[in-house]
Amino acid sequence: MSAEAELNAPRRQMFEEVIEGLRRPQKMIPSKFFYDERGSELFDEITRLDEYYPTRTETRILEENIEEIAGAVGEQSVIVELGSGNSTKTRLLLDHMADISAYVPVDISEEYLMKTVRMLKKEYPDLSIKPVCADYTKPFQIPPIAKPFEYYVIFYPGSTIGNFRPEKARLFLKTISKLLVPGGGMLIGVDLKKDRETLEAAYNDSRCVTAEFNLNMLVRMNRELNADFDVDEFEHLAFYNEEKGRIEMHLVSRQKQEVHLQDEVISIDEGETIHTENSYKYSLEEFRELVKEWFEVQKVWTDEKELFSMQYLVKK
Repeated sequence: MSAEAELNAPRRQMFEEVIEGLRRPQKMIPSKFFYDERGSELFDEITRLDEYYPTRTETRILEENIEEIAGAVGEQSVIVELGSGNSTKTRLLLDHMADISAYVPVDISEEYLMKTVRMLKKEYPDLSIKPVCADYTKPFQIPPIAKPFEYYVIFYPGSTIGNFRPEKARLFLKTISKLLVPGGGMLIGVDLKKDRETLEAAYNDSRCVTAEFNLNMLVRMNRELNADFDVDEFEHLAFYNEEKGRIEMHLVSRQKQEVHLQDEVISIDEGETIHTENSYKYSLEEFRELVKEWFEVQKVWTDEKELFSMQYLVKK
């Protein structure tokens, strides 16, 4: 039996996606594999860093406009949060929406998801919480909801939509729109275009937490795929690609090396990079154009500096 055959089904799927990415001329690993339990913890830490403006700015937008946002979402809806993490921002909605029918957190990290759900059930004992462990970039099932409801509202904060290349973002939006009936909504965080200095500082923090987050992906590969990445022989790189309108994150090989994953051998040259994440930034008009086939932008809330936006989309 090959080493690959010994992997369980989810890890075999991970292995296939990782190997496919590492065989490309520009090596890459899908960014969704950042989020094991440690990766989720590190990302939570990133969101509290001084340089990382998106989370605090989005949270302030939510806090300052919560009554209007809650009104747009509507009562007797089911909130489905994609990539729920620790659900911090969701609490702002839950605290101002006593009559929602259920909350469905969806996350790829089962350990972190269930830990958060246990906390939420203590904080909101009367709320029906239906966790789903899934890769939300692919079709998934929303569990049956006992309480009557009008429609689902997808909650997608954090500007995670920026992690998709535009063509993949359109495919994702098409997939998500199929969960909704006309009139159903999507409350989404969208990072806006701004100066290079602000953007690059957000992904190169002085405490190097983002670097640890990036490198943790290799730690996960070693643990879950029996790989032998020498983590100390890679370094974090993040920069703004102005032509493509995106932050890029890479892991740079410090030397020529070979990495083994199961029965596969991957050769990596000195200075060669593994591309781990994109974070696209949009103007308001660019984002309206991106979603127009499936959604109408009903309302946009921004901060005073227009660093970030929270947008309510309605399915056409």
